[in-house]
This record gives sequence, C-alpha cells and structure tokens, in this order.
Amino acid sequence: MIFSHLVRVFPQILVRNSLHMKVIAIANQKGGVGKTTTAISLAAGLAKLGKKVLLLDLDPQANATSGLGVEADSSIYYPLIGEAEMLDKVVSTERENLYIVPSGMDLSGVEIELARKDDHLTFLREILAGVRKNDEFDYCLLDTPPSLGVLMTSSLAAADEVLIPLQCEYFGLEGLAKIIHIISQVKESGAAPDLILGGIIMTMYDGRTNLSNQVVDEVKKHFPDQIYERVVPRTIRVSEAPSFGKTIFEHEASGSGARAYMAIAHEFLERQGDVPVD
Repeated sequence: MIFSHLVRVFPQILVRNSLHMKVIAIANQKGGVGKTTTAISLAAGLAKLGKKVLLLDLDPQANATSGLGVEADSSIYYPLIGEAEMLDKVVSTERENLYIVPSGMDLSGVEIELARKDDHLTFLREILAGVRKNDEFDYCLLDTPPSLGVLMTSSLAAADEVLIPLQCEYFGLEGLAKIIHIISQVKESGAAPDLILGGIIMTMYDGRTNLSNQVVDEVKKHFPDQIYERVVPRTIRVSEAPSFGKTIFEHEASGSGARAYMAIAHEFLERQGDVPVD
C-alpha cells in the first residue's frame, strides 16, 4: 500500500515535548480538504475549553481571517519579512481566548522573497521563538497554505507537531502519502528533528457511502495511533459557517459539525496530556 514505507518515519508518535506553548501545523498540500475549517474550529473549540489560542493565518487566501470575521490592518506579512514582531500583529477576535495574526493579499508574493533567504526553512521557527518566550498562549495553530512552497515547509519546521485534515475520498489517501513524505523530509533535513505527526482528522465523512468507511478503515489500518476517533461529517452548516464570519459553534451550536469539532478539541487535549479549564 502507499503508506507501507512511510509509517516507520514516526516511531515515537505519542512522545510530547516539554515546551509550554505548543505549535501545531494544520497541513495538507491538497486543497478542499477542510484544512482551514479544521484550523478555525479546533482553535475555537480549544478557546471554549479555556485555552488561550493564537491562530496564524499563513495562507495568502486569508480564509482563516475572513472565516473568523476579522477585518484588520495588521498582516502576518511584515513579521515574515522581518519588519515587525509577530506579537505586535496579534488581533483579538470576538471569541474569548482566541486570537489571530491575519493574512492578506500582501502575502501572495512573499514566497518569492522568502525563497531567497538562506534560512528559508527555519526562519519561521526563529520568529516564533519570541512568541514561545512570551508564554502568553497555550497553543499556536498554523493554518498553512495548500501548496508545497516555502510557507508550508517552514511551517512544518516551526511546529512541534502536525495535524492532517483528510477528506474521506480515495484521492485523500494519495494526498496523505505525499504530506507524510514531506514531513519526513523536513525531519531528516535537521530543521525539525523532533517533529511528530500528532494526528489525522477525517473530514467530509458520509456514513451512507462505502467509500467513506473504506477510507477511514484504511487510515486506521496504517495509522491506528494517529487517527482521531471522531470524524467530521459532511454537512452544509460546516461548509457555510466561514462565509458568515462565524465558527461552527456560533453558526449551529447544536449541530453534528459542532459536536464533532468539540469532541476533537477534547481529544486533542487528551493527547497533549492537558485538561479543559473549568
């Protein structure tokens, strides 16, 4: 199978580091898999559970920014090119405990600028060192672009672990093999030797189809420790929430999508050895 030579890359998958603020890259080079929706929903879920969360919108499409209804003059572009501190660009959202460094159109050409840097793989890790030292946040989530460029690879190198949203379709399996290969390359480069695959979150699940169940079973077979127990159902409400600038918890708090992402937030904390704040 396409995963057979990749599984051994993460033999210590459940080992956690001792840093207080964890940096989590939400990554999949394939578009349309629910990556940004997962980044927003997990960040919002953790915030509802009392964790102080910083979401970095590293996608030039700025979907995480608009999906949270944020309109700001601040942009992550300037910290990335060394003209501002990351903490100076943090913007509060309307949700308690949830903050974002917004993206914008100015980010669209940044990869060309960053590719010229000698430290293009590690520069984001160095930038985030100041955020870690500040110790203001419990978790920093990186919404990465759906590409294999500098922003994606530097995000992986800056992270403590990676969460992969994976749609329940056959092509999703091929995409999973590719992103895991990229993670292994970043590890082996020495830029992030302790990087781990923290989890695989199955999205767009339709229990009425054999395909969805087959894809979930295939991932369970090869990544039993990494796959999250709760799957995210394919629902219109989950898809349309960002267009209103709302999280799924605000758009349909009692719906299946909100219940799924809250369960995932709880499971995330369990995997971290963390507990919700009362």
